[in-house]
Amino acid sequence: MVMGFVVAGVVVFVVAGVLFFIQRNQHNRANCVRMARAATVAELETMAKEIAQEIGGGSWREYVKVAGEIVCDRPLTAPLSEQPCAHYRMTVRREYEERVTVKDSEGKTREETQRSSETMSTNEQSVPFVLRDRTGTIEVDLESADVETITVVDEFRAEQPGGLISFGGFTLATGTPSMGRRTLGYHYHEVILPLHRQATIVASIVDQGNSLVLKKPTERDKHFIVALRTAEDITKAAQDQAILLRRIMIGCVGLGSVLTLVGLVNAVF
Repeated sequence: MVMGFVVAGVVVFVVAGVLFFIQRNQHNRANCVRMARAATVAELETMAKEIAQEIGGGSWREYVKVAGEIVCDRPLTAPLSEQPCAHYRMTVRREYEERVTVKDSEGKTREETQRSSETMSTNEQSVPFVLRDRTGTIEVDLESADVETITVVDEFRAEQPGGLISFGGFTLATGTPSMGRRTLGYHYHEVILPLHRQATIVASIVDQGNSLVLKKPTERDKHFIVALRTAEDITKAAQDQAILLRRIMIGCVGLGSVLTLVGLVNAVF
């Protein structure tokens, strides 16, 4: 019992440590959006020309935020929803029941049915697109971006006979499940970055000599954000999350201290 309090206290301290890093990341995210310079496409093009005249093309890089419409001439087709998009992530999971042997606190064993799942297929793809505002268009390279998506498929379907499942444009041979497992069905989930939606891009503007591209910053502390919200909404959401996590972290530190102290006191007395 004594060691139980101490161990519980240590576990709570570990949780507090994890929360510290998560809330710091959210705080940094909010700061990044605030510090990025707001600009239109035309303003970026004008600045690139002026800098190119002074020090040559291909030399400019700056952290900016630009708002506009997502446009893509050669979009991806999301496999489950079959919707055109600039980015998608899909997962298909098998849900099943199986008989397992468990041991209780007295060391007695019994069989029971447990429900579990396994990933059958997962895929994620992105393509470059352009952001179009009222002044022009600029290319966006999505590599390593923190992409805000929308859920377009989140559905469970019972098992289909024949050892083959299909959903939209997706088809998969499921094979024979392991002995003792009874397949209940499959959960299909897909998120996309849709086209023709207003988005805010927080990224580095890079002069590549013959074109300007929004892409991942080289600085490790700067976020590359593609969000379907305004800069103000992104900042507020990150700030609120950081505040909430900080309060929970402080609570964990207090609880961990109490549990550890109780364990040590009981050990002494």
